[in-house]
Amino acid sequence: MTQQLPIRAHVITGGFPPGSPAGHDHDYARLRLLGLLAETDVPASVANDFADVEKWLPVSKLLVSYVAGPYPDPAQTSAMRSWIESGGHWLGLHGTSGGRAERVEGIRNRRTVKADHHALLGSFFLTHPPICDIRVDVRDTAHPITRDVPRHFEVWDEPYFIELQDPVGTRILLTAEYGSSGEWPVTKRLYGADTSLQPDGRSRVLGYTRQIGKGGVTYFALGHCHNPAIRADRATDPTDTTPATFHGAWDADEYTALIRNTIDWGLDR
Repeated sequence: MTQQLPIRAHVITGGFPPGSPAGHDHDYARLRLLGLLAETDVPASVANDFADVEKWLPVSKLLVSYVAGPYPDPAQTSAMRSWIESGGHWLGLHGTSGGRAERVEGIRNRRTVKADHHALLGSFFLTHPPICDIRVDVRDTAHPITRDVPRHFEVWDEPYFIELQDPVGTRILLTAEYGSSGEWPVTKRLYGADTSLQPDGRSRVLGYTRQIGKGGVTYFALGHCHNPAIRADRATDPTDTTPATFHGAWDADEYTALIRNTIDWGLDR
């Protein structure tokens, strides 16, 4: 592993099983991410999962993942850790904090199984209530990743519940209080406790960064998107009022700014 990694990115977007959207418009997310990289002439390779990630890490400075199901296995996670320690940066978005899910008797929701990649990423997806309006609070306005982002902004998105894996070593960037949407009893039924709540008993983390060796990891829970074809494959829910084409936080200038800033910061520019 070289100490001076090339200024290029590897982008992973896809669902599981292979070829499945898994409820997300990965084509849209992929195009948006490649467009943001192209703005500053950052070359990129693409993949649908982590199967060949070890091939691309040595020739990349930045790894970006937007996935719904795929996750790195222990060997791939180990390779990613070594790469990050040598100066690489992993930007994980939305479902990256998920992974393998198991059925729970008597409940429709599935329970995420904690794996090696969660420790490296620094968070573990628990669940989320239905899509709602979210007021995002920028907790750390001094960090380069939040540069030119207002102290508060609003998005329409899935209100993720994530459990931090290394609270002491994590620099929290974004939080939110979900209000009535935060009352989600299924969380305790799945995990026994809601470990996404912060010490104040109200807020939850939506974005953070953490240093690992010479590199680091940044994660944003925001970013759900879907299209009519994806919604057509799902059972009709009369309570679901979201449009058939939904881009959520991707339509917010603040979310775009956060990704742009993370690209620049992760590439040491």
